[in-house]
Amino acid sequence: MVKHIIIWTLKEMPQEEKAKVKKEIKEGLEALKGVVPQIRDIKVVIDGLPTSTGDLMLDSTFESAEDLAGYSKHPSHVAVANEKVRPFTAHRACLDFEI
Repeated sequence: MVKHIIIWTLKEMPQEEKAKVKKEIKEGLEALKGVVPQIRDIKVVIDGLPTSTGDLMLDSTFESAEDLAGYSKHPSHVAVANEKVRPFTAHRACLDFEI
């Protein structure tokens, strides 16, 4: 099994807009379960504690590194990334590892 963890920091924006963007990213990515067959589990955390240095986190699980690669290229994932994530993020940190 492979874990794919991403932490994003959003661009500067009013808090109301940031809350809306985080909610839309969460909804968009979590809706991929059942659409992208390689996803075993996917969760987006948007309510970090004030001590957090990122704005939101993706925690996803795949059977293999090959499945993770397939997910990354899947048209539905690319659409969510291009429309809901990339336009609003200032920084992205990723850690992929075997469990």
